[in-house]
Amino acid sequence: MLRRALCVLGTTVAAGIALASVVVTPAAATQPAAAPAAGRHGIDVVQVNGALDPPNVSLLRSLIRDANRKQATLLVIQLDSPGAVDSDVRPVVEAIRTSGVPIAVWVGPAGSNAKGAAVELVAAAPVASVSPGSHIGPAYPLALDHPHATPRAEVATRLESLASAAHRNPQGIAAATSRRLSSGDARALGAVDAVEPTLVSLLGRLDGQTVVTPSGPHRLSLAKVQQTANGPRRVPNQDVHFHKLDLVQQAIHTLTSPSIAYFLFVAGLALIVFEFFTAGVGLAGLAGAGAVVGAFIGFSHLPVHPWAVALLAVGILGFAVDVQAGGLGFWTFAGFGSLVAGSLTLMGGTHLQPKWWVLVVVCAGTTVFMLAGMTAAVRSRFSTPTVGREAMVGEMGQAEVDVAPDGVVRIRDALWRARTNRATPIRAGDAVRVVEVQGLVLEVEPEAGGARDYRHGSRST
Repeated sequence: MLRRALCVLGTTVAAGIALASVVVTPAAATQPAAAPAAGRHGIDVVQVNGALDPPNVSLLRSLIRDANRKQATLLVIQLDSPGAVDSDVRPVVEAIRTSGVPIAVWVGPAGSNAKGAAVELVAAAPVASVSPGSHIGPAYPLALDHPHATPRAEVATRLESLASAAHRNPQGIAAATSRRLSSGDARALGAVDAVEPTLVSLLGRLDGQTVVTPSGPHRLSLAKVQQTANGPRRVPNQDVHFHKLDLVQQAIHTLTSPSIAYFLFVAGLALIVFEFFTAGVGLAGLAGAGAVVGAFIGFSHLPVHPWAVALLAVGILGFAVDVQAGGLGFWTFAGFGSLVAGSLTLMGGTHLQPKWWVLVVVCAGTTVFMLAGMTAAVRSRFSTPTVGREAMVGEMGQAEVDVAPDGVVRIRDALWRARTNRATPIRAGDAVRVVEVQGLVLEVEPEAGGARDYRHGSRST
């Protein structure tokens, strides 16, 4: 249902935005006349944001396969990625190269980037475009989690080979091996075919163009002229389907973020410790356990160092020791040092270290939480006076009515049923002392002269 809603939205948006504002050169003037016109089987747009991790790689492979199965008119990959994480993108690159359906890669919208292995997708695509304000490169390292797995020279060679197969300047895309190319530089060097500000303008430019794929040349027919109150406008002549990660894939993709996985792990441990000390109803403990599980899902795709994870856990436990002791001591400083060391080395040696400000917020926030919040919670719990009935023996109170032998007394501002020895009745307003608790009834005696009466009191009668 979500995908269907996105399809309808994509069709509406694409039809409503001014495709007509893009001036398109007639196909007959610029393209070979022998190229067959593509069918109107729909335009697929897949939005790839973030790292090329297992969810995104799986999405790309499945959509390329589905586009070829249904013989879509065009597949557009809207790309904004820092590179690959826990994934080999070569199957995706090969799928783009061998696709019988024309594929266009657009690095956009403005402010987007194609780095690392994402540059290979740009190089391999039959149509490559970038939006103004976006950048391509550097392509090295290809994999963020294994930066030295592919040498720099090999990366350049692979990019040149892909660009040559796509009929673009090999040296142009090879320049992005170690450089960050602006949209203008990428176009000037021939690393891309065009600079297009929006997806709509890209589709408008491709209308009537011929794209060569392994299955042969395809002359794209993407728009039609429609009469409106403001005059003729060019609108898509077929459905535009937008695709994104589903909810489960998006959750895994989000957890793969180093900053999020790191935050969830530390926060989850802190919540578990909080639940242990406060002995609540379990909500904090469940939330903490869920956060730790989510963190380990992310860690399973990230190059974390096990000993750094252990340092984070020791850091939380160190704080907990002094929280239990009720003061600032050696374990507080040891815990803080362990927490900082584990944070700085969690993914050291890669390009996936959590952002510096996340490290500062987590370390400072954890310290404040443990030293202030946890200490206050523990003090509040364990400093609460015991209010059990048995602890009331010896308490002084006042008779509200005559206790002769039964009546009502006030103890600790609460009314209780009371009983005294028949031989020593207590008048209303007199002071009383609790000498025994029998269920919900207090056994009381007068403040003075009650010891003898109590020894010979109701228990012997």
